[in-house]
Amino acid sequence: HHLNEQDKAWYDAFKRWADIALTIPFTLGTLVFYPFVALAIKLSSAGPVLYSQTRVGRHGKRFRIWKFRTMHADAEKEGPQFTADAKTDPRLFAVGRIMRILRLDELPQIWNVLRGDLSFIGPRPERPEFVEPLLERMPHYALRHLARPGLTGWAQVMFLTPNTTLEDNLKKLQYDLFYIKNRSPLLDLAILLKTVGIVLRRQGT
Repeated sequence: HHLNEQDKAWYDAFKRWADIALTIPFTLGTLVFYPFVALAIKLSSAGPVLYSQTRVGRHGKRFRIWKFRTMHADAEKEGPQFTADAKTDPRLFAVGRIMRILRLDELPQIWNVLRGDLSFIGPRPERPEFVEPLLERMPHYALRHLARPGLTGWAQVMFLTPNTTLEDNLKKLQYDLFYIKNRSPLLDLAILLKTVGIVLRRQGT
């Protein structure tokens, strides 16, 4: 698979320190939004402000992420499923839909960055319920777990179509493997700038 991870060890170490350094200004800059987001959720939908999910991280290790709730409390009564489109998914309540489009629901994940579960940039971690069947059908899928997962990634900025089919996940995997093989300060900067552009244009899911 031509992935030489030894060559990337220095950058992964640097990136971890950069993540820790960036969490401080990021937290201070976004903390002001928390009470307003929490109040909007409580006024819009019955249920908790926060919710957590199990995700698969680096080397296949599982961890819990925390998010602001964007869906109705009974959204998963029929089991886990991908969000096809944040603009049309009926499980999202109105304020939750806006939060999802603006990525405000992911603000609490800064705690996961500080803990080391996540990086600011890397392949997005998936839920075990989605990972296990994908591993059975796409053995190379495990390679995306070589790098620390991220809040945003190359697949998220290059493949804006929701991944609801095996073919979608295969395309997304190709972008993830490209990132893992070529990760560098310049590529991370490009992903960061593209992410800002996508949020401002209200694209993606």
